[in-house]
Amino acid sequence: MRADRLLALLLLLQNRGRMSAPELAEELEVSVRTVYRDAEALAASGVPVYAERGPAGGFRLLDGYRTRLTGLTDDEADSLALAGMPTAAAELGLGAELATAELKLAAALPAGLGERSRRIQERFHLDATAWFRTAEPAPLLAQVADAVWRRRLLRAHYRRWGGETQRVLHPLGLVLKAGNWYLVASADGVVRTYRVSRFLELTVTEEESAGRPEGFDLAAYWEEASRGLEARVLRGTARLRVSPAGLRLLPALFGAAGDRAVAGAGEADADGWAEVDLDVEELRVAVADILRLGLEAEVLGPPELREEMTRCVTGLAQRYA
Repeated sequence: MRADRLLALLLLLQNRGRMSAPELAEELEVSVRTVYRDAEALAASGVPVYAERGPAGGFRLLDGYRTRLTGLTDDEADSLALAGMPTAAAELGLGAELATAELKLAAALPAGLGERSRRIQERFHLDATAWFRTAEPAPLLAQVADAVWRRRLLRAHYRRWGGETQRVLHPLGLVLKAGNWYLVASADGVVRTYRVSRFLELTVTEEESAGRPEGFDLAAYWEEASRGLEARVLRGTARLRVSPAGLRLLPALFGAAGDRAVAGAGEADADGWAEVDLDVEELRVAVADILRLGLEAEVLGPPELREEMTRCVTGLAQRYA
């Protein structure tokens, strides 16, 4: 671990120039005292690292010095697929490897390109979690990831909507969607998706997983599966009359379904209200979803949905009377 830290310190100084001890301590997640000890160890090994005192001081390398120790380890190379997603890398146990790999890559770039890469990192950030939500805890994620990396068969105890089940899984890949992790795996010859947070127990065997189905592509599978899920879930259409504020709320509350509703909205009346068709889930879920629009929407049909909305709103009025 210390050797990795010394290399990281060296690459930080090479990539960024002069850095203070507190800055290095924050980057390396160690104490300031440890930074001083590590800098002394580098100097003793022949690396020309110097400490400059004063308010603008810090550690720096001799002008023109560049290390050639920039080769990537296997784990560091694996982590590059998660570049730009440090939280996801940390959840998979690759946080340190990704940080070191990015430093090594930056060190290998010509001076101009290295500075450009650093500016992009400073100005762009990817946050995969949806607004007003926290990612579900997935305590068994590291085991799932291990099985995916090493192509090992999984024996899983899984909680699904209909109860609990035991499965033998052949992992094919991991997907991060809106802050939540999903395992794509084959079981009994059928490829399915499993929410990692719902695994109750897992055993990563030393038995090698079956090969990937011919022509299987993780990204293509996920896109098709997502469309299929939406088609299965959105099983009805609600006819709504919505206010101008309601039209603005539809995309925020209903995502792609809200976008489609707004795109197909009818002509607004004198007060700005317009009729839209909104794809919805089953009756009970549709009522709860449409209630989020408050007084900015009125359900026109189908009749059973309007009746259920009337029953629900009447009950609410009586409860809060």
